[in-house]
This record gives sequence, C-alpha cells and structure tokens, in this order.
Amino acid sequence: MSIDGYIDDATNERLLLSNDADFDRVDEVRAGCDAILVGANTIRRDNPRLLVRSPARRAANALPVKVTLTAHGDLDPAAAFFATGDVDKVVYCASPAVEKARHRLGGAATVVDAGDPVDLAQVLSDLAGRGIRRLMVEGGSGVHTGFLTAGLADELHLVVAPFFVGDCRAPRFVGDGSFPWTARRRARLVQVEQIEDVVLLRYALSDRCTGA
Repeated sequence: MSIDGYIDDATNERLLLSNDADFDRVDEVRAGCDAILVGANTIRRDNPRLLVRSPARRAANALPVKVTLTAHGDLDPAAAFFATGDVDKVVYCASPAVEKARHRLGGAATVVDAGDPVDLAQVLSDLAGRGIRRLMVEGGSGVHTGFLTAGLADELHLVVAPFFVGDCRAPRFVGDGSFPWTARRRARLVQVEQIEDVVLLRYALSDRCTGA
C-alpha cells in the first residue's frame, strides 16, 4: 500500500506500488502456498494471472490453485485468471448467482455455492476439504476487510511504498469494519525488512503464524 493506505489510484492504469525485488518475494510466497485468492472485482479491474513466475519455483512446487469470490457471478471466462495456467480454478459464489456463474464460466472453473452472502468460514472449510492448507489472500480491499474483520487470517504481510496517492476515490487496503486488533489488542509485529525502497511489515494475527 501507499504511505496513506491505498492499494491503487483512481485511474484505469495499474499502479505499481512495489519493486522487482518485492515482486520476487511475493512470487516465492505464492510458490509456497496451496492456493491464491482474489475477489471478483480484482479480476475485473486488474486482470491478474496469479501464476508463479519463476521457472525454478514452478518446477520445485505444485502450482497453487486459483480461487475467487463473487456475489453476482459477473466473471469473464476469457480473463487471465481463468485462461492462463494449468491449475484448478474455484469460484465461491453467493447462492442466488450460482447458476448464472456456472452458465457464464462453463468448464473454466468449479463453481461452489458459498451461501448468501458468501460465507468466508464456509469457503475456508471447503478449501480444506480440497486439500488446501495454506491460502494466500491477495485482495482486493473488500476481501481483505472480510477476512481480517472475521479474524480468519493467521498472518499479514504489509508492504509500504514510499509515496502518497492522496485520492479518496482510490481503493484502500481495507474498508471500515470491526477488526479484532485494536489499540487495546495490538497485532504482534514479527518481521521488519527493507526491500530496496519499500518496507515489509509482517504481523502475527494468530498462533499459527509460521515463525512467529
């Protein structure tokens, strides 16, 4: 995020908040996960591939499953999320939009009824049943807010870029909500690392945080 807490700006161009060294760190984290999750808005806005980039890491690790959440089923099977990577894609969909999502996506993904609204605890339970033990939640803002307010994250990797966005129309790292970590119950900082011109702050949010 930017110094003032934004994960993008308000333009149609992608805002690069990080640098090559940190992108490589993220690639390493991805390679160590069983699945990567982003929200449907992130797919529509950023068209991410969510692939492990390093050939060596791809050769050494099982490629992570791609996961998304959608309230309305408005997903394009031609999006890079679905069209790239020989891995399973799983879509957790709000009950009223399940049939719509299955019709739109066809065989591009497995569509799972996740309640109305989408129940994140149910999503995690279903993923566990599919053998997913380590899930990387990459965004966007609404997804971050949902997982964090529900207390469902074990650790938080927060990278701060050395500039301001300064535009309230842009998406923030999280939205409003009731978070378990407050001024009276502080998250535990377990790592601080400068990565060229950005800084990584790693917080333990549960006792399951690796290396905490």
